[in-house]
Amino acid sequence: MSEWTVGAVLDAIADVIGDRLMTVCGDRRSTFAESAARTTRLANFLHGKGFGAHAERETLEPWECGQDRVALLMYNDLYPDMVIGCLKARTVPVNVNHHYSPREIADLLAYVRPRAIIYHRALGARFADVLPPDGTELLISVDDGSGAPELPGAVALDDALAAGDPNARPVGSPDDVIMMCTGGTTGRPKGVLWRQSDMYVSSMVGADHDSVTEIHDKVRGGGPPWFAVSPLMHAAGMWTAFAALCAGLPVVLYDDRNKLDVRSVWETAEREKVGMMTMVGDAYAGPLIAELRARRYDLSSLNAIGTGGAATNAKYKRALMECLPHVTIIEGYGSSESGNMAFGHSREGTASETFQPREGATVVSADRTRFLRPGEQEVGWAARTGRIPLGYFGDAEATRLTFPQIDGRRVVIPGDRASLEKDGTIRLFGRDSLVVNTGGEKVFVEEVEEVLRAHPGVADALVVGRPSERWGQEVVALVAVHPGGDLSADGRALYTFCTSQLAHFKAPKAFIFVAQIQRLGNGKPNYRWAREQAEQKVP
Repeated sequence: MSEWTVGAVLDAIADVIGDRLMTVCGDRRSTFAESAARTTRLANFLHGKGFGAHAERETLEPWECGQDRVALLMYNDLYPDMVIGCLKARTVPVNVNHHYSPREIADLLAYVRPRAIIYHRALGARFADVLPPDGTELLISVDDGSGAPELPGAVALDDALAAGDPNARPVGSPDDVIMMCTGGTTGRPKGVLWRQSDMYVSSMVGADHDSVTEIHDKVRGGGPPWFAVSPLMHAAGMWTAFAALCAGLPVVLYDDRNKLDVRSVWETAEREKVGMMTMVGDAYAGPLIAELRARRYDLSSLNAIGTGGAATNAKYKRALMECLPHVTIIEGYGSSESGNMAFGHSREGTASETFQPREGATVVSADRTRFLRPGEQEVGWAARTGRIPLGYFGDAEATRLTFPQIDGRRVVIPGDRASLEKDGTIRLFGRDSLVVNTGGEKVFVEEVEEVLRAHPGVADALVVGRPSERWGQEVVALVAVHPGGDLSADGRALYTFCTSQLAHFKAPKAFIFVAQIQRLGNGKPNYRWAREQAEQKVP
């Protein structure tokens, strides 16, 4: 058995089913052969500019990176090709959340230190004030039809591809890394360093193949397309897309240049006859169900809907199965640090409350000293062994904390409390940190509090999450104002203040004004009180 690079897998697939459709996004339809050629040209263009690996993995600490990093500030269109092209060049593709504010983009890029940035033109224009950051030598722009002005000195993707050698097949290494920037669950975003071979096996349904013949045999049969409705800039969306294309299946990518259009989603699923589609929790489920009830669609080809990245309420799962009784709901559990760890199946008349673990998924004790046995009553931590990331880019302390050794085995503990049931399934109890998961996006409350407290009219503030039918959770701020201040009770001024410095999804959806913020004797915030206040004042 040997390890494989993602680029080598794509080339092997293209050699045997090159004419098969690989990706669909808006008006763009690409075959496996076209994508293999596009990624090779991009890799050779980058290589010709001196990009690549400058230190091999065995010489580095787990949190170190010896390769040039390429930030992807992109919509879904061409996202898989840019990831694979970067990997073929032995550079590190890095996801960047384009929903961030310019300040947040600048902070993230200062941390990642990319040597190049590939971006869609509309996003380049949106963040022009912070692009390029210091140390970035190359900008590659992708035409998105927006007509947005070009950034000075940028190279058009088509020109870069034309300059890349179409024939030389670059040779990568299974040790080369992909960086997945988290949503900031434990603070500001961290870059999770994955060996590409480990990510291919653990989260792209790959394997250590004996030979190229094994890949050829795997993909010849084909199957219906998968539909990644969620953004590929997040791990859940990217892994959905790559699990399909690495199996030789077509992938429909939602054209996310505009806001979610649920009618367009179902029309696309109907037109492309997709067999599997993925979404992000309640934020997607609610509007999609409303559209299903409003109009009729021929979705007879659809056999499964996957949901991950945020919790999906049981009522939405029931509603989906009522509208589509032939469909199985697959609820995935995982994180940027763990990969796809476990899944649960719900069908008409049945619903799973626990998760079936994938290889390496387990639960460790609350004190993180041992692995729990099935049926133990202890609530410990969800964990994974085996094909897991190396660590957090540039952060030795966080790497040691999240990737400890237990019983002589290296594990990752993403931060969710869990127990191991008698039947070996995993029961999840939720995140053990101050994070609000709203519509598939993670909001670290202290970051929002910091912004609120900077307002001249605010004396103190706490931020918590409360249940929301629309978002799963919504961000709520409790605010104490300075006497005689001019802040209005509707919170509009504070909302505007927040969105001037934070991504819109991080801004509180509600503001509750109180006389004083309660704190504990040691000065720490009383979040239990804050949550009670927020939930008592649900509109």
